[in-house]
Amino acid sequence: MKNVSLLALALLGTQATAHAQQTDAGGQAWPPRYVFGNGTELSATGNIAYDFNDASGDGYNAATTLEDDHDWRRQELGFSLKRKGVYDFAASFDFHAETWMDVALRVETQALFGRDLGKLRAGQFKTPVGFEGNTSTRNSAFMESSLPTQAFYAGRRTGIDWTLERDTTLLNVGYLFGSDLQGNNDGTTLGARAAWTPLKQAGRVLHLGVSGSIERPDSEINGLGVEVFPAARWRAKPEASLTSVRLVDSGTLSFVDSIRRSGVEALWIDGPWSLQAEYLHQRTARDHGLPGYAADGYYVFGSWVLTGESRNYSGGNVGNPKPTHAWGAVELLARYSQIDLDNDGITGGRERNWTLGANWYLTRHVKLQANYVRADAKRGASSADPEIMQLRVQFYF
Repeated sequence: MKNVSLLALALLGTQATAHAQQTDAGGQAWPPRYVFGNGTELSATGNIAYDFNDASGDGYNAATTLEDDHDWRRQELGFSLKRKGVYDFAASFDFHAETWMDVALRVETQALFGRDLGKLRAGQFKTPVGFEGNTSTRNSAFMESSLPTQAFYAGRRTGIDWTLERDTTLLNVGYLFGSDLQGNNDGTTLGARAAWTPLKQAGRVLHLGVSGSIERPDSEINGLGVEVFPAARWRAKPEASLTSVRLVDSGTLSFVDSIRRSGVEALWIDGPWSLQAEYLHQRTARDHGLPGYAADGYYVFGSWVLTGESRNYSGGNVGNPKPTHAWGAVELLARYSQIDLDNDGITGGRERNWTLGANWYLTRHVKLQANYVRADAKRGASSADPEIMQLRVQFYF
C-alpha cells in the first residue's frame, strides 16, 4: 500500500511540474482555481509529503532506540475563498493525522471602515507566540521543527485575532477562547507578537520580534462524568519525522493553573543568505501547593541558496524560495537547537541537536528535502546519541 501511495505522490509531483511549466509558458492557472464575476477567487490548496527515515546510534534503552521507517508525513487538502482587499476564508484538513488545520475567516478593515486599521480574523488558527511555529508547514526550511518549537509551541485554538502591519512594524494580538476543532485544549489564551522590520523588501529583510501569552486551561468532564483537572506535558522528538520516541520529556504535570509562554526571534535575509534564531520559554503554575515548572530552549540556523534566489518574507513569516531556473533552486542549511527540561526537581532531560539540510525546489510546487540529524541527549544518568538521515518528497499548492 505504501508503494502505491508513493507512486501516486510521484505522479502528482509530475503533474505539478507540468502545470508549473504551462503556467510559465502559456499562462494557465495552477493550482486549480475559479474566478467569479465580482473578482472572488475559489482555489484548491494542498500540502502532501512522504518521508523516509534511516536511524542509527543508541537511545537510552531499547524502548527509546529509533527505527527505520517510511510513511506519509502530511496529507493536507483544503480550499480558500477570497476577494482581494475585502476578505479571505481558508479551510484545510490533514487526512493523515486526521486533524483540522486552519479554518478561519479574515476581513480587511479597509473594506469595513474605509480605512486600513489592520485585519480581523475569526476561527481556528495558530496562536501568536513564536516564529517557527507560525511558519506554514509547506514553507518549512527543515523537515521537522526545532526542539523548543516542538515542546513549547501551543498549536491551534479557536478564537479571534487582529493583525496590523506597517512599513517597519508588525503587531498580532489574539484571544483564543475555545478548544481546537478536535475538542482538545479547553481554556483561554491571550497572546501577542510584535516585530520591528527596518528592512522589508525582496531579498533584503531584517525582522526582530518578541511574543508572549498566558493560557488558563479548563477542567474537562470525561465520559464517566468525572472532572479531569488541567494537565500539561512538555516533550520533543529528536527532530525526526517518523518516530514516537521522545528523548526529553517532563512527564505529565497535574493541576495546572496557568501557562506563560514567551519568545524572542530574529531573521536576516540578504540575497541568497539568511540567518534565523529564536528563544522560547514557558512557565507552568500549578494549584494545590504543587511546585511550578519552567523550561526553555533555542535554535539558530543559516541558509544559503546556491542558485541565487532568496527566501521569501511576508506578513511576519518566511516562505520557500521561488526557483528562477529551469532546473529549480537548491538550498543548503545548518541548524543547532537545544532544550532544557530539567527544573524544580523534575528530570525531563536535556538535548542538543545538529542538523544539516539540503532542499531542491524543482518548481514552485515540488520540493525534495534531505536532513541529517545528530542528537545528543541526557536524562538523569542516561545518555543517547542517535543519528537520523531523512528524505522527503513534497507537493504543495
